[in-house]
Amino acid sequence: MRIGPYSLKNRLVIAPMAGVTDRPFRKLCRQFGAGYAVSEMLASKPELWQTPKSMWRMNFEGESAPIAVQIAGGDPAMMAEAARFNVSRGAQIIDINMGCPKKKVCKADAGSALLRDEALVQRILEAVVNAVDVPVTLKTRTGWSPDNNNAIRIAQIAEAAGIQALTLHGRSRACGFIDGTVEYDSIKAVKAAVSIPVIANGDIDSPQKAKAVLDYTGADAVMIGRAAQGRPWIFRDADFFFETNRLPDAPSVSEVATLLCAHLDDHYSLYGEFTGVRSARKHIGWYTEGLPEGELFRDALNLLDNTAAQFAAVQHYFSQLADRYERLPVEAYRFDGGHELLGSPTTLH
Repeated sequence: MRIGPYSLKNRLVIAPMAGVTDRPFRKLCRQFGAGYAVSEMLASKPELWQTPKSMWRMNFEGESAPIAVQIAGGDPAMMAEAARFNVSRGAQIIDINMGCPKKKVCKADAGSALLRDEALVQRILEAVVNAVDVPVTLKTRTGWSPDNNNAIRIAQIAEAAGIQALTLHGRSRACGFIDGTVEYDSIKAVKAAVSIPVIANGDIDSPQKAKAVLDYTGADAVMIGRAAQGRPWIFRDADFFFETNRLPDAPSVSEVATLLCAHLDDHYSLYGEFTGVRSARKHIGWYTEGLPEGELFRDALNLLDNTAAQFAAVQHYFSQLADRYERLPVEAYRFDGGHELLGSPTTLH
């Protein structure tokens, strides 16, 4: 798959998730096989660009090309300026967010709220494409609600505006992230309706599911989000499954301990002591979900207020786990939504 001049190494993409896919996590997912990564969502309002949160989100130190930055907003001129600003800071691809279903974003007439106004969608896309000399991509949903599915029209508007790749989350804004509501038929229809690359997104939580979605929709790639939280090796597993039609062994406890400690080191270096110890808790929680005594460990971990103690606690927990298990126990392969990460793919039609 290509996005402008950039050829992706495989068909696996890590989804942009606010508060999750920061620089350390993106680098880790790329290390474990993701062929492409997009930044956390950045606001288009200039007054927000210099806040600590925005500066963290605009940190791409040590990342491999292409550097893709996602921007969000509802004003064409402001979005164009945000695109120019991020390109000036090193962005090699600009991704436009028209898929976020959160109330805070939609109340600001951004994210998936834009799908109610196709004319505004067109103006925003054209403004951003014309503002920069790098590829512009779009992430969107099937529509505002199941009864208002305009995914094909939005995709055709995007292609006509010069968008070079489209990611479609197969739910409407109204469906949020409700299990079992992904419309893979809509992704398949959009892929048939446009000639630009289409990336399928939504409930892709195992290697088998990734392959099933690719086969059914004809999409050029799949985007994995929540299933990668605390399990960045899902990309390696999926790549292996695509090649062999077999699943690899679960990672060893020592490998997970090593990668989590490396993740924490990079995380602390980005955020510093105060924010680092607090924002790392969710990542540690995802890594330890489903593991023996994981809940007790997380309860104790949340009482620690410095990075040294937090890091030492992680090392101690995994050292004890390694005394009992060579590899992660099967319970660890469970996604938050209840889907078996290494189970059978759900029915797509």
